[in-house]
Amino acid sequence: MNNPPKNLQYVDIPDVLETFADSFRNLSFDGQSARLEFCVTRMDQPKPPEPPQAKMYPVCRLVLTPAAFLNLFNQLQNIMNLLQQKGVIQKIEKDIQNPPVQ
Repeated sequence: MNNPPKNLQYVDIPDVLETFADSFRNLSFDGQSARLEFCVTRMDQPKPPEPPQAKMYPVCRLVLTPAAFLNLFNQLQNIMNLLQQKGVIQKIEKDIQNPPVQ
């Protein structure tokens, strides 16, 4: 992996579009890149008395180098730890030795 120069300067581009996603569908890693697929759910027009119907559409397919993927993972983990410390979320410990009986 190439390491960026230590004096790398970030230059913001305010015109970059933002993409909204309300779900995450797929993640794969082939050794060279991580591929992430983000989706949005859209409700169909209601047709009573039938139950509501919805469809999931991809809105972004993001491909990252291993270094960028690791950086994303570390930043997400830092946010999750902060949310846990603030009591916003709770960590659920899984017992992999004794899984629940179904």
